[in-house]
Amino acid sequence: MSTTKDPTPTIVEAGLDGHCTASTLALEMFVEMLGAAAGNLALQVVATGGIYLAGGIPARILSALRHPRFLTAFTHKGRFSDLASRIPIHVIVNPQVGLFGAALCGLNEHSGVQS
Repeated sequence: MSTTKDPTPTIVEAGLDGHCTASTLALEMFVEMLGAAAGNLALQVVATGGIYLAGGIPARILSALRHPRFLTAFTHKGRFSDLASRIPIHVIVNPQVGLFGAALCGLNEHSGVQS
């Protein structure tokens, strides 16, 4: 791993496979921190319509996000736990979703439509 410029994919793969205890623990910690942060943000903006996790990492660790530790961290919010538990969570797995948004923006600008 020391010869790899970015060890993240190696750590994620080893964590998902369960072949490396340290990688598994690191991935579990990341999943819990992501769940807690996403839950905090969802409550800050009262995202009752749901939240969307995007980017390369959530799509790559989808199986780990399905583990109860993510949802527990997302919903463990004291008196706001009931509200947090009703917020839908979605993971965007299409790697080109950003391009779709940029294309739509460009089309709207070209057609004179304000977004």
